[in-house]
Amino acid sequence: MLQKLGFLPGFNKQVTSTGAESQWTGGENVRFRYGTPEKIGGWSQLGDSKLTGAARGLHHMVNKEGIKYAAIGTNRILYVYSGGVYYDIHPLVNPSGTAATNFFSTTNGQSTVTLTFPAAHNFSVGDIILFGDASTFTAITGSNFSSSTFADKKFMVTAVPTTVTLEINSGATETGAGAATSGGMTYFQYYHVGPAEQVGVFGYGISQWGGTVTNPQTTTLNGALNADSAGTGGSGTTINVASTTGFPSTGTNYIQVDNEEISYTGITSTSFTGITRNVRGTANASHSDGATVTNFSSYSAWGQAASTTDKVAEPGMWALDNLGSTLIALIFNGECFEWNADASNATATRATIISGAPTASRDMLVSTPDRHLIFFGTETTIGDKATQDDMFIRFSSQEDITDYTPTATNSAGTQRLAAGSRIMGVELGRNAIYVWSDTALFTMRFVGTPFTFAFEQVGTNCGLIGMNAAVEVDGAAYWMSENGFFRYTGKLESMDCLVEDYVYDNLNTTSNQMVYAGVNNLFGEITWFYPEANSNVNTQSVTYSYLDSTAKRPIWFVNASSLFIRTTWQDSAVFGLPHATQYDAGTDTSFDVTGNTEGISYYYEHETGVNQVRLGVTAAIPASITSGDYDITQKVIRGAATNLGDLRGDGENIMRVSRIIPDFISQQGNAIIQLDLRNYPNNTSASSSLGPFTVTSSTSKVDTRARARAIALTISNTAVDTSWKLGTFRLDIQTGGRR
Repeated sequence: MLQKLGFLPGFNKQVTSTGAESQWTGGENVRFRYGTPEKIGGWSQLGDSKLTGAARGLHHMVNKEGIKYAAIGTNRILYVYSGGVYYDIHPLVNPSGTAATNFFSTTNGQSTVTLTFPAAHNFSVGDIILFGDASTFTAITGSNFSSSTFADKKFMVTAVPTTVTLEINSGATETGAGAATSGGMTYFQYYHVGPAEQVGVFGYGISQWGGTVTNPQTTTLNGALNADSAGTGGSGTTINVASTTGFPSTGTNYIQVDNEEISYTGITSTSFTGITRNVRGTANASHSDGATVTNFSSYSAWGQAASTTDKVAEPGMWALDNLGSTLIALIFNGECFEWNADASNATATRATIISGAPTASRDMLVSTPDRHLIFFGTETTIGDKATQDDMFIRFSSQEDITDYTPTATNSAGTQRLAAGSRIMGVELGRNAIYVWSDTALFTMRFVGTPFTFAFEQVGTNCGLIGMNAAVEVDGAAYWMSENGFFRYTGKLESMDCLVEDYVYDNLNTTSNQMVYAGVNNLFGEITWFYPEANSNVNTQSVTYSYLDSTAKRPIWFVNASSLFIRTTWQDSAVFGLPHATQYDAGTDTSFDVTGNTEGISYYYEHETGVNQVRLGVTAAIPASITSGDYDITQKVIRGAATNLGDLRGDGENIMRVSRIIPDFISQQGNAIIQLDLRNYPNNTSASSSLGPFTVTSSTSKVDTRARARAIALTISNTAVDTSWKLGTFRLDIQTGGRR
C-alpha cells in the first residue's frame, strides 16, 4: 500500500539514525522554509577582484547622496566596495610619506629586495608597505629594477632581519649585478592589524606581549648609565658590564636594562659596542651601577608563533559602524579611524585617525538615536595603551567623536563592568546596547543627563564566545556561548538545540574569535560560522530558523559543506540581498599586494540564482538531505495508519518497498533519490543501499526492490542549474515477515 512519508523540520543529531525516526538527521546546503526542506539559494562574486588577507569585518552604509558602500576590513587592509569596484582606504602611519635614501639592496638571480632604514622601522612580517610615485624614485646602482617595479605599488613584508631592515618580494628577478644599499624612494606604512588566524604564541616575554628570548643570559652594569644617547656616564657608544660571556657577538643584537631596550653590534669581554638607545619603542632611562643586563636577542614579536604555545594571539579584526555618512573603523585592540563617504572623490581618500579618541580598544559602536561613539575594553588614560582595561567602557560626548573628557556641559563618560575578565563583544539592539563579557550579559541604555547611560547585568554564565558571535533580531538578542546558545528577550533563555552536541563536541574553542553570526531576514535565519576542532579558520555552520521555530519544536540545521563557509556576513537592509566574505588561505599574488603570503578573500552576494559564481566561473552547489530510519508498524501493515506517529515502528517486521512516488513543490533540473537499507541499527547502510535514482520534473514513479527492517531516504543534487523544494514522498510498502 502507498504510505506518505512525513518528517519534522530541522535536523536532529542528538540521537542515532534509528532514534530519529520521522526526522531529518543531516545534509548540506539545504534550509527549511515553512517546515519544508529546500536547497539554499546561490551566490555570486561582487566585482572581479580578490581582497588581500582574511576579511574580519563587514559593514554596509549609505551616504547623503544615496550611494551605497560596503566597508570590508581584512587582517591587512581596509577596503570600501561601491559600484562594482574595491577601493583601498586603509589608514597610513605616515600619511605624508617618508623619503628614504640608500634604501634598496638586491642580489642577482633573486626577487628578494632588502630595504634599509635610518632608524627602527616598526614593521612586522605581513605588514604592507606602499611606495610613492615614480617622481620620488632614485635609480638603484647595479640593478635592473626601475621605478616601475615599485612606484604606486603595495608589497607585503616577508621578513624583518633587524630593526632597521626588512625584506619584500619584488615580483620579478634581479638580472643585474645586484645593488648594495643604493637608490631611494618615498614610502608609506600601513597601520598594523594582526594575524589572519587565531594562533598559539609563546605568551609573555621579558617586556612585551608575545615574545621569547633564545639563549637568555644576564650580566650587570659596570658603572651607572645615564638617560642620554650614549654609553656609561654619557660618553661614547660603549656600555661596560661585568662580563659578556654567552651573549651573541655577530650582527645586530639587543639587551634590556630595567625596561629599556638597547641594540649593539659588537662585544668585548667586558663591554657592548656600537650601541643604540631607546629601540623598539622604549625610552632612554637612568640605570644604576650593578643593574641587571639581560640578553634580548632572537625575540619573537607579536603574532609570530614561538617554540612554546601557552598563549593565544587573537586575530586581526575590525569593528565597523557609521555615524551618518562617516565610517568609523576600529582595529581590534588598536586605533580608531574615520572616513567621510560624503567627501569629494571619497574613494580616493584614506581613513584617518580620530583625534582625541582612545588608541587601544577591543570593540566599538555608535549608539542610536543618541549618537555617541562608544569604546569597549579600552584605555583608562587616552593615548596610553599600557592602561587598556578589558572591562572598561568610554563614550564620547553626544555628536562629537573627538570629545571624551567628562565635563558639566557634555555627555562624555566612563564605566567599568565587574562580571568577567574581558568584554567580548557588543550589539546594538532596539531598546538597549547589549554588552557581553566572557561570563555575563549587560544592558546599556541611554538615560540622558547626568549619567548618560545606565548599566544593568541581566545574565550570568552566558558569556559570548567571540567578538562577532551575537546578533539582534526584532528586539531579541541571540548569541553563541562556550556552553550553548542563548536568547535574551527581557529574560535570559538557554535555547534548546537538537544539533548542540554535534557543534560543541567538534568546536575549536581556542579559535573562538573566528565565530561569526549573521542574520538572513529573507528566510528568518541566524547562522553561526565556526571552526572545527584542529582548525584555526571557520569550517562549518549552524543555523537557527527563528521565524518557523516554536517553543516545542526549535528548528536547527547544520552545513558541513566547504562551499558555504564565511568569515563575515551582512543582512539585506542596504543592498537588498545578504552579502558575505569567504577566506582562502595560502599564497596568492595575483591582485593588489605583491608578495602576499596570507591568502585572499572573496566578497559575495547571496540568494541570487541556484549556482555559485566566482571570478566569472559558474559551478554547481551540491545539496542533500538525509532522513532518520523508517520502520514499518502494525498499523501500516493493517492499513490503519492515520498520522505521523503511526509510522514510528519498532523494527520488528521486514518491509518491502516496490515504488517511490516523488513529490516536489518545485524542481529545477534533476534530483537524485537514494534508499539506505538496514536490518539492524549497527549495520552499515552503504552495504545495502539502493539507488541512486535520477528523478526529473516529469518522473511519476521509481520502481524499486528494497527489503529491510529500516529505510532512510536521501534527496540530493550535484549539477549546475539545479534546485528543489521537497513535497510529500510516498512509498509502496508491504510487509515481508519477520525474517
